[in-house]
Amino acid sequence: MNIEQILDKATVSDAADVFLIAGVPVTFKCSGRQIRADEGPLMPGRLEELVREIYALSRRDPRNFEQEIDDDFSFSVSGLGRFRVNVFRQRGSVAAVIRVIRFGLPDPVKLGIPESVLSLADVKKGLVLITGAAGTGKSTTLACMIDRINRTRDAHIITVEDPIEYIHRHNRSIVTQREISIDTPSYLDSLRSALREAPDVILLGEMRDYDTISAAITAAETGILLFSTLHTGSVSNTINRILDVYPSNQQQQVKIQLSQILKGVVCQQLIPAKDGGQTAVFEIMKTNTAIQNMIREDKLHQIDSAMQAGAAEGMCTMDGSLLKLYREGKITKDTALIYCAHYDNMAKRLAM
Repeated sequence: MNIEQILDKATVSDAADVFLIAGVPVTFKCSGRQIRADEGPLMPGRLEELVREIYALSRRDPRNFEQEIDDDFSFSVSGLGRFRVNVFRQRGSVAAVIRVIRFGLPDPVKLGIPESVLSLADVKKGLVLITGAAGTGKSTTLACMIDRINRTRDAHIITVEDPIEYIHRHNRSIVTQREISIDTPSYLDSLRSALREAPDVILLGEMRDYDTISAAITAAETGILLFSTLHTGSVSNTINRILDVYPSNQQQQVKIQLSQILKGVVCQQLIPAKDGGQTAVFEIMKTNTAIQNMIREDKLHQIDSAMQAGAAEGMCTMDGSLLKLYREGKITKDTALIYCAHYDNMAKRLAM
C-alpha cells in the first residue's frame, strides 16, 4: 500500500491512529485495539519511502525532519480528512505515527460529552482546564466547546495549537487559528501576542511549563475566557500541578489567583465499553464559593466531597461517573475497578 491507500483504509476502518514502525506491518488502532495489515512487516527502506510520500502529500519540506530529532505536523487530504503526524527515529530507523482527524467537527452527543461539560463554554471569563492522559480526547472536547461559542455568540476566538487538529469556520464568531512553528514560534510567544489581538476567548493547546502557566494565569485575569490542557488525572492533581511549578514563596499568591479565575476543571478518560468500543468518562468540577475557599486555604483533599455535594450544579467525581456507567450497563465491573481513583471504596459501592 502507498500512503494514500493507508490513509484511506484508516478512514474507512474508523481508525484513531496509524503506526508505521519497522518490524511490524502497518498497524491501525481501532477502538483501542491494534489491527495489523495483511502485508508483511515494514522494513527500514520501505519506511523511508512511506515517510517521503507523507512529506510529498503534505507539501512539507522534509528538511524539517532531517534537521531535528523528530517532526510534528498536520495536513489535509481532500475527501479523507485531516491527519496529525509525528515522524521520529527509533532503533536507527525512521518511524511515524499518524492521528486520524475527520473533516467536520465532532458531535458531542454521539461522543457522550455531557451538557455539564459543554456548559463551561458559556462562561464569559476565567480559566477552564481539560485534563487527562494523551489520547483521551481532550482536543475533541475542546473542539466541541469552541464550536459552541462560535455558534452562539459574537467573539474573537484565538486558538494556539501544536499542530492544528480541527478546523473551525467563522460563524457568529471570528476564529483565528495559529499553529506552533508555522504561524508562531511557541505557546508563550503566541499567548503574549494574542493579548494584543482583541481576544474574547483563547484556546492554549497545552500549559507545558512555568512560563506558559504563569502567562496563562495572567491572561485569564485580564477578563478573557482561556481554555487549556494538562496531563493530569484528577481535579486536585491538576491544581497541585499548577502550584508545583511555582517557588514555595509564590504559591499562596497563586492559590488566591486560582481561586478567583479558575471556573472549571474537566478530567477525562477513554475506557473500554461493553459493546467492544470505547466510551468517555468525566470528572467535572465547577468552581463555587466552597471550592474557592478550599483552593485558597489549601484544602484540596476536600474537593472530592464538594463535587459529590455539587451534583445539582453538574459536578461529579471520576468514581461517580464510572459507577453511573456500570449501572447503565455500558461498562463492566472490572473496567470500573481498573479506572477508578479509590479502589476499595469503588469495590464496596459495586457490591451494593
